[in-house]
Amino acid sequence: MIVLEQVTKRYDGGHEALRGVSLHIEKGEMVFITGHSGAGKSTLLRLITRIDVATNGQVRVNGQMLNRMRKGQIPFYRREIGMVFQNHQLLMDRTVFENVAMPLRVAGCTTQDIQRRVRAALDKVGLLKREKYYPMMLSGGEQQRVGIARAVVNKPTILLADEPTGNLDPLLSRDVMNLFAEFNRVGTTVVIASHDLGLIARMPYRVITLREGQLVKSSALESVRHGA
Repeated sequence: MIVLEQVTKRYDGGHEALRGVSLHIEKGEMVFITGHSGAGKSTLLRLITRIDVATNGQVRVNGQMLNRMRKGQIPFYRREIGMVFQNHQLLMDRTVFENVAMPLRVAGCTTQDIQRRVRAALDKVGLLKREKYYPMMLSGGEQQRVGIARAVVNKPTILLADEPTGNLDPLLSRDVMNLFAEFNRVGTTVVIASHDLGLIARMPYRVITLREGQLVKSSALESVRHGA
């Protein structure tokens, strides 16, 4: 599903965000990517979404070689990926409904299909009754749920999240993580970058640890395995 082979990402100025990283994430798996700030977690997600391209090595997703992907192919590729951000990235002048509907409008879905799928996504995250609200009328946890609904409304095969609980209290953080687990249970591949080691340790999923851009093979959290 997601394969990195000896991947290095070097930015302008010479900074190496990733160095020789190789990993394999299976279809339908849920994994955590953890490590200190600047360890390379966000860079890894940016490579998977094809926002960035590896300097060396290969990145393959669903059999596609991202390094060789033409620009015209990228929008179609990204329809298979849902992305959740720490700061939500919602449009404050649009309603909850319109924020969630955005990927479907870009994809050219019909009005009837948009209404059905947006309401199904909002229902899944417990916000169906908030569809006419504006983001500023919601709590931080509710805004994050809108971001999750927007990420899954296109029924992606892969769901990525970059520090999705970074601005939430412990109770809301557990609720958000449980939502990701629900999507994983229906077959979505879920990859979450997070530094919340306490929360991660309580969940039965594989943990991939980065340190200074390199993969750590023997992290204490590596004992936490899917289905353990």
